[in-house]
Amino acid sequence: MNHSPKQLIAAAVLAALGLAAVAQTPPGPPPGSGPRHEQRMERGDPARMQERMQARIAKRMAHLKETLQITPAQEGAWTTFTTAMQPPANWKRPDRAEFARLTTPERIDRMKALRTERMARMDQRAEATKVFYAALNPTQKRVFDLETARRGQRRGGDHEGGRGGHHGHHGWGR
Repeated sequence: MNHSPKQLIAAAVLAALGLAAVAQTPPGPPPGSGPRHEQRMERGDPARMQERMQARIAKRMAHLKETLQITPAQEGAWTTFTTAMQPPANWKRPDRAEFARLTTPERIDRMKALRTERMARMDQRAEATKVFYAALNPTQKRVFDLETARRGQRRGGDHEGGRGGHHGHHGWGR
């Protein structure tokens, strides 16, 4: 294959531009670092996971309280609501190794028991939310509706954590 001098010069210029662009691109984070790495590291540290979850809940609740402009007369209802939204202090992720040792019928029974517990907590949060909602004025109710309808969504509309809509089982504060 014969290439004309123009083609060779053009190829050389494009190659030089490509190298210059690569040279100017800052290096990415080293492998095994960043938020996803931190999340993987937390899986082995339940205390750290619990701490981060509590911090996220506290931040969201503070934002909601500020946005709703809770009055001193509503403080009692707010406290009851936020207490109900907290995950149980003794909650921990089921142990996968334990599940693996169970027989299929035992696993099914264990999952049913976990589901029953989760539903009971969900019902408690739902009732607490209704009681709190009743204590809000019409403007606050509209704000609450808007804020909680967006629960689990980022500003761009993605679901939190990119999990395709999974919001966990800790209620609004997740």
